[in-house]
Amino acid sequence: MIVQYNQDALSDVLSVIDAQALFTVRFAAGGNWSVAFPPPGYVKFNAIRQGGAWLLSDGEAPMWVKAGDCLVVSGRAFTLCGNPKAKPIPASEVFAGGALDVCVGDGRDFVLLGGSVSLDTVDGSLLTDALPPVVVIEREETGPITFLLEQLDLEWNGAAPGSRIACNDLLRLVFIHVLRAYLARQTSQHPGWLAGLADARLAPSMRAIHSQPARRWTVDALAELAGLSRSAFAERFRATVGSSPIDYLANWRMRLAAARLRRGNEPLSRIAQSFGYNSDSAFAATFRRVVGQSPARYRSLHRDQADA
Repeated sequence: MIVQYNQDALSDVLSVIDAQALFTVRFAAGGNWSVAFPPPGYVKFNAIRQGGAWLLSDGEAPMWVKAGDCLVVSGRAFTLCGNPKAKPIPASEVFAGGALDVCVGDGRDFVLLGGSVSLDTVDGSLLTDALPPVVVIEREETGPITFLLEQLDLEWNGAAPGSRIACNDLLRLVFIHVLRAYLARQTSQHPGWLAGLADARLAPSMRAIHSQPARRWTVDALAELAGLSRSAFAERFRATVGSSPIDYLANWRMRLAAARLRRGNEPLSRIAQSFGYNSDSAFAATFRRVVGQSPARYRSLHRDQADA
């Protein structure tokens, strides 16, 4: 069976989680320096533009990051330093007062451009749970990112009208290319939808689910797209993605439904029908099982929070 589906499941997820990249700071350092950063609220994104530094994080071997590398951190504290034995300065002191351009020491040895990726407060875990706590994309993997980073430098240093917005847009493009580079490795040991997209066999079934979430997918149909037997597909999917194919389908449907409940006033029956449910009660039962609340209760709670 040859079927062509939407090839952009990554865009689907980034849209659902409302990923927005915000350029935040230029950081320079030199000499005997060390700065300790707290765990980011969601995702912290840094592009090394000059020199190099040691990246230290609990549970990870020390890593040297250099000009051209990109660093993505989610949910874990980390330290950047020129000397691993130097006493770290808390980042809160370095960036006190909301400064956008800061320097530690003489600033000659290391420069990075940093940003944060803000996510939907409910669905943001779709991304943070799918990524390892620390991802380093080396210069050799970055491809077109180099050009984008050069443009980011120009916008930051030029201070032309609209440069702040331009920096945000460029950083978002860089972040997407970093995710692509991570997917291209196809060696992730971190279970989740990103690992599924990186698996050449599973990717067609993942794209099919994201393209047509309302379709009555069966494990047999998805296995055929993957070119695997039913049992081999189910086992590979669970090991790579972290859930069964049918559970992943149900969870993706309910993620989409929850976003529509939070962000709009569509009737529940219309949302249920759009995801292939013939009755409101069947939709509500699945929603309650996945989300832990009835659709009506979920919408009411999030509307109250928005009005607070």
